[in-house]
Amino acid sequence: MNRFLVITLLLPLLCCFSCKKTEFAPVGPTDVRIKNISGIELTNVVVRIKEEEISFGTIGVSGISEYHLFEMAFPKAYISAKANNEILNTGPVDFTYMNYFGQNRITYDVTVENSLIVIKNVTLDSPL
Repeated sequence: MNRFLVITLLLPLLCCFSCKKTEFAPVGPTDVRIKNISGIELTNVVVRIKEEEISFGTIGVSGISEYHLFEMAFPKAYISAKANNEILNTGPVDFTYMNYFGQNRITYDVTVENSLIVIKNVTLDSPL
């Protein structure tokens, strides 16, 4: 009787502690592109995520850029561009408590509002 009791108590404990925890999802890389949903052509578009900065060139009205590889991407990014001879950006971004996208292809839908670039939506296009 004692053996049965010991086995029924120790077996679940052994199972719990013998399992190794694995990561839920890999950190990155993430393919990022920009979709211009404003009515203005954006030139000299630059995206900075943490320490990484990549130039996206010119994105026309309703245009979509090519994908560019970032080590990690988040729901927000620092984006700067020139539109109508004015330099615009999203303003500073704090990535401290943001969740990353992992190994995916994403699209930032951006527009211009009150002389600021605004990310209206982020679309998960497909896994890498």
